[in-house]
Amino acid sequence: MTQAAWRQFFSYNRYTAICGRATRSALKESERVKAERRGETSLRYQEWKDGKAGEQTSIKAQPKQQ
Repeated sequence: MTQAAWRQFFSYNRYTAICGRATRSALKESERVKAERRGETSLRYQEWKDGKAGEQTSIKAQPKQQ
């Protein structure tokens, strides 16, 4: 019963984000930097109109402030 206690307070995505952050913070400095780079995300989208592709737009992740 205590295994699922986190479900009362967090969604699964939030839970995994917390676990990942804790794991990355426990790593040595060089490994932590590599892990943080892998965690960065970005988004690219393209609008289509009348069957023709428009300009691609890239959205980079905002830097985290600590």
